[in-house]
Amino acid sequence: MNVRRTRNQARILELLKATNRAFSAQEIYLELRNLGQTIGLATVYRALESLKIEGVVQVRTLASGESLYSSMQEDRHHLTCVQCGDSIAISECPVHQLEEELNRSYRFKIYYHMLEFFGLCTRCQMANTQSES
Repeated sequence: MNVRRTRNQARILELLKATNRAFSAQEIYLELRNLGQTIGLATVYRALESLKIEGVVQVRTLASGESLYSSMQEDRHHLTCVQCGDSIAISECPVHQLEEELNRSYRFKIYYHMLEFFGLCTRCQMANTQSES
């Protein structure tokens, strides 16, 4: 499938592919500005939305409500602390078979999935225990 992208979409996708981390829209905006590329924040959001719908960018929404964008590379799974916001990536995935079944049963083109568990990390658990004493 040959997809035509705007220059801004191509710039954003190139930035995301060149890094091995997720960015917020604001971080993408600042990175592009630092590279001397003139682009508005609203344009960054529009381009990210188009790339997400196309299936080449994935988005992960944190407990804080902030969205992080990355190039479409893999399914991602995390343990996220609701107190400090830290996330720990986990490699196990119990839903790959379910994804295949849903794809077949519903003829739904699945780009990726995310599995996120929310709770308290060890550091926050210890801090809470100490403050209760």
